[in-house]
Amino acid sequence: MFERLKLLKNQYEEICRRMEMPETYSDPSLYAKLDKESRELAPIVEAYCAYEKASADMEDALVLMDDPEMRELAQDEYKTAKSEKERLEEEIKILLLPKDPNDDKNVIMEIRGGVGGEEGMLFAYDLYRMYSMFAERKGWKIDVVNVNETELGGIKEISFVVEGQGAWSRLKFEAGGHRVQRVPVTESGGRIHTSAATVAVLPQIEEVEFQLNMNDLKIDTYRSSGAGGQHVNKTESAIRITHLPTGLVVECQDERSQYKNKDRAMQILRSKLYEEEQRKQHAAVAAERKSQIGSGDRSERIRTYNFPQNRVTDHRLSGDNKNFNISGIMNGDLDPLIDALVTAAQAEKLANQGEEK
Repeated sequence: MFERLKLLKNQYEEICRRMEMPETYSDPSLYAKLDKESRELAPIVEAYCAYEKASADMEDALVLMDDPEMRELAQDEYKTAKSEKERLEEEIKILLLPKDPNDDKNVIMEIRGGVGGEEGMLFAYDLYRMYSMFAERKGWKIDVVNVNETELGGIKEISFVVEGQGAWSRLKFEAGGHRVQRVPVTESGGRIHTSAATVAVLPQIEEVEFQLNMNDLKIDTYRSSGAGGQHVNKTESAIRITHLPTGLVVECQDERSQYKNKDRAMQILRSKLYEEEQRKQHAAVAAERKSQIGSGDRSERIRTYNFPQNRVTDHRLSGDNKNFNISGIMNGDLDPLIDALVTAAQAEKLANQGEEK
């Protein structure tokens, strides 16, 4: 591990040196590439440098222990440096874990009301609101692609794109079945009902990463419509694309422009087909892909929102770390929950690495 760290440190220093050269400044694409590489390496190099300092502090403290007048102080310094060195070693192990290549990508999300009738669709709207507020907290942009609403304000299904740095790295954990327990607004007897909604999460794949054969596509246009069938506009700007080999259908009706709707629909179709291809390639190790859509886990219940007990329980977590305040979660404060899922995923990867060795 430490030989690799030395190489990464040398690589980082070389990148920084190249970024200061005049010929790099004159080439924006090269500078952007080197800047991205330096930002990816910086946390690892900083942790390694801190680790080296802690090691040096331990050696200095050992020398001071030979001086009777300095022994007590040196022992305290040695314990502090040793603790810091051990902490940094664990941090470095996590930083060296293989990165998800999609972590910096934008995200395509789809929410569908599940069991529970109208209440399930109202819950689907609540989930969309939750993700919208979370995106606002993170400084991300949400672009609704297609929505099918109910008369009571629920959502039968909605597709939207989340654009922002690190969107996939945080939202990829949201894929799966979400269950809610509460007294519905449509319930006159005050009884608690259990309803559900499903969330699909896909990294947005660009054309250069996955090419579509236009001969495989059937493209239809129609008029955009809102809740209750009211026309949003009178032109056929909405787009429906059918991928003939798989039967996969994607619709986009949010934009006024037919061209924009077509472009967005193509992006979503490309991402879905790419994800399906990835799923096939990784079918043999599906157990290691629990958090990703398309692994066969889409229908699994990952989380329960219990309003009477004022808590959200994520069933992928254990112990005291699995329960969260429902008010904060529903208002978009998802970071504590996602942080716990990230930590659990890292621990699983470290354990798997240990088993492989």
